[in-house]
Amino acid sequence: MAAERIGPPVTGDEREMLRAFLDYHRATLAMKCDGLSDEDLRRQSMPPSTLSLLGLVRHLAEVERAWFRRTIDGEDVPLVWSDSGDFQVAYDASGATRAEAFDAWQREVAYSRRVEREAASLDVTGHHARSGEDVSLRLVMLHLIHEYARHNGHADLLREGIDGTVGA
Repeated sequence: MAAERIGPPVTGDEREMLRAFLDYHRATLAMKCDGLSDEDLRRQSMPPSTLSLLGLVRHLAEVERAWFRRTIDGEDVPLVWSDSGDFQVAYDASGATRAEAFDAWQREVAYSRRVEREAASLDVTGHHARSGEDVSLRLVMLHLIHEYARHNGHADLLREGIDGTVGA
């Protein structure tokens, strides 16, 4: 299944632009993983790093869940892969499969999109337990754009190391 990535618009209101850029970065991550086997997706970068494409997908499922479900929606749920709240567990993709990682990630993205669509405005707030602060949906969307952009840079290097594919 090839990922479809649509470039963000060059004009629009703030919410439309944030939504489009976040979806663009989500699609970029999926594109980086297209056409690879589970083994390829688990392949780790250069030592001592254990980072892998599948680990990034799992991590970003956790990020979506933590910010949209737990922070904005106030849902009391554990992380996807860690009952103790350890975000690092998601990076260990040694026994993971594309199916389980992408199913979890896509489920969390769908939930996040629903939360964002149903929010009255970008000024809706939720409580971020780790910082102890109330944060706006605007901040959450900006944070996720930043998070995806940073990790998509990692994904560029990981993919190039697997099969020489560069760019998005």
